[in-house]
Amino acid sequence: MRAVITVIGKDMVGILAKVSGVCAENGVNVLEVTQSILQDLFAMIMLVDISQSTIPFDQLSDRLSALGKEMGLTVHAMHEEIFHSMHRV
Repeated sequence: MRAVITVIGKDMVGILAKVSGVCAENGVNVLEVTQSILQDLFAMIMLVDISQSTIPFDQLSDRLSALGKEMGLTVHAMHEEIFHSMHRV
């Protein structure tokens, strides 16, 4: 099972490291990452494999959101199927 993690906010050192660190601590494998910096705005999308996660998805989502608040970022995680449904025309 896969999920999509999005991160938006002011660019700073360590964003990718901290978000991927939360994933690693909880058995979530990062499959793909795309990131961009537009002036001082950081935007990242991660596709992750949550099939071996050591915690339920809602707890992972809460941990990522809490990290985002700590860093002044918006971090959101959703199941891949929901992501695709939301973006289907």
